[in-house]
Amino acid sequence: MAPMKQKGLSELTDKELLQLAKKSKSTNITNAVLIGFLIGIVFYSVMKNSLGFLTLIPLFFAYVLINKSKHNNKELVALLKERNLNKPS
Repeated sequence: MAPMKQKGLSELTDKELLQLAKKSKSTNITNAVLIGFLIGIVFYSVMKNSLGFLTLIPLFFAYVLINKSKHNNKELVALLKERNLNKPS
């Protein structure tokens, strides 16, 4: 039995796309909390010590989270617009 492959966004049905858009809202909130936490760690580290290598690690993870969520949202919004579906609020 072959493992199931992850479907691409363009292969999803309208219903699955709307469910994914609804789920993305909670994912965005979680990402925002994580980014805020990581920025807080950087701020605390700079205030306690100084800017160093260990300070840059949380900053890198925050950058990765921001870019990943931005890319996923753009792709999802474009596909929803293409299929004339309304993003759930």
